[in-house]
Amino acid sequence: MTTAAQASRRARQARPSRSRRRARLPADAALLLIGACFVLPLLWLVLASLDAGAGHQTRVPGEVSLENFAAVMTPGLLFQPLWNSMVLSAGTAAVNLAAAVLAAYPLSRYQSRFNRPFLYAVLFGTCLPVTAIMVPVYGLFVQLELLDSMPATIFFMATTTLPMAIWMTKNFMDAVPVSLEEAAWVDGASGLTALRTIVLPLMRQGLGVVFIFVFIQAWGNFFVPFVLLLSEARQPAAVSIFSFFGQHGAVAYGQLAAFSILYSVPVLALYVIVARGAGSSFALTGAMKG
Repeated sequence: MTTAAQASRRARQARPSRSRRRARLPADAALLLIGACFVLPLLWLVLASLDAGAGHQTRVPGEVSLENFAAVMTPGLLFQPLWNSMVLSAGTAAVNLAAAVLAAYPLSRYQSRFNRPFLYAVLFGTCLPVTAIMVPVYGLFVQLELLDSMPATIFFMATTTLPMAIWMTKNFMDAVPVSLEEAAWVDGASGLTALRTIVLPLMRQGLGVVFIFVFIQAWGNFFVPFVLLLSEARQPAAVSIFSFFGQHGAVAYGQLAAFSILYSVPVLALYVIVARGAGSSFALTGAMKG
């Protein structure tokens, strides 16, 4: 009787599990379709970069070749544009992070009736498209003789992502207890000293997230450098990628794929470095004694 009861119980448990699996089939199929939409372009990049006669269609190369990588790995075509992109993106992220920390600190630590309206005004700044303000910005750069200036372009690019960086930094800063700063104030530390020695080390993972966010936004920015940087020697890789598009619709697909893979390597490397250096979540354990 015991064996029969156990078998009956197993049968009752198996029936709902099969029905649940059948109910999940449409969702699984939809997820597979969405995943294929992301994987196929990446698959084309890998296959086309190894195919000397690559085209726009996705196909397995008849003969694997590194000819495309050899063609693009030149100082003028790859290394100088990548260096320009690194300078623009790292400079933009550094300026943006410093400004976001200084703006988010009073919003996070001091309560005022103007905090919320100010934050909404900052958020409204993200709704303005860059294309809508580039004409007056270009005129301002012409009047101030700042065209083709890398530092001026960095400062302007930092302003385009600053509103979102302030919101993100404030959210990360809110997770650090104010009591830790109060203990530092009791010991005689100033506000900036407490910010530098207490708050920033505890929110280093959040700072890494903001840095990566701004860096990626600047790394893929085409329009701003294209308008403000005139000389070819200062243009980043996001602009120089158009050298693979020839006249009358001719495109060097293999070299374009190889350049795109090499173009994405610095961003992936930065993400891995920051993810490893930041560690796990905010390390607040042991910061306060009971």
